[in-house]
Amino acid sequence: MVDRGTHRRAGVRRLVAVTALASVACVGSVGRTAGRAGSPTPPAPAEDQARPERFEGEVSRIGPFLADRLTGRNWHPGCPVAIEDLRHVQVSYWDFRRNVRSGPLIVHESVADDVLWVFRRLFRAGFAIHRVGLPAHYRPPHPSDYWQSTQSRTAAFNCRPATGNPGSVSQHSYGWAIDINPLQNPYVTGGGSVLRRAARPYTDRTLHEPGMIHPGDVVVRSFAKIGWGWGGDWVTLKDYMHFSLTGR
Repeated sequence: MVDRGTHRRAGVRRLVAVTALASVACVGSVGRTAGRAGSPTPPAPAEDQARPERFEGEVSRIGPFLADRLTGRNWHPGCPVAIEDLRHVQVSYWDFRRNVRSGPLIVHESVADDVLWVFRRLFRAGFAIHRVGLPAHYRPPHPSDYWQSTQSRTAAFNCRPATGNPGSVSQHSYGWAIDINPLQNPYVTGGGSVLRRAARPYTDRTLHEPGMIHPGDVVVRSFAKIGWGWGGDWVTLKDYMHFSLTGR
């Protein structure tokens, strides 16, 4: 004969088990319903995301979501390169706090693999980059930029005029140029002036602050290996941030 207390306890255990299974089923159903509620949103290029302490990089075509993001911001009809001829190069880098981050560079398809190789070398050398990301939409410089701008974004493709020469097209417009740590590696005119007050301390190129580029360092050597020129070698002015396929 089964003890009634034992029977009641067994019944309670069965009821708890059934309730738990029902709860799990409900949660799963809600999750699946939520997943069907709308079409999935394609992911944006990963910017400033924390990463493992190893280099991760890849070259991919410009998909519809990224093409839509670039259009009107960095690319527009009339640019000297078709958006289909650009590539998205995702790279790991060390930020100024020694964290591993990841960011996108948009370049011409003909140089994409070389750019990936360069940033792998910079990562392995521990070179610090403040931020890698898509550049802001171009607008003509405003006097307030000199006093207020402190951004230092490493970026590549941007369909815009050349700095200091608005009548010509920048090499960035072809996806053939990259600017690295613009604040720490400023554009310096022949007269020694800079475009932003925050960059003035970095005109002293004897400094060795994080992110600064110097003749013969790993950044200059790596770009030289793929045949790119450095704006720090220019004579009439210096563009220490700037590397390009054509040397311009």
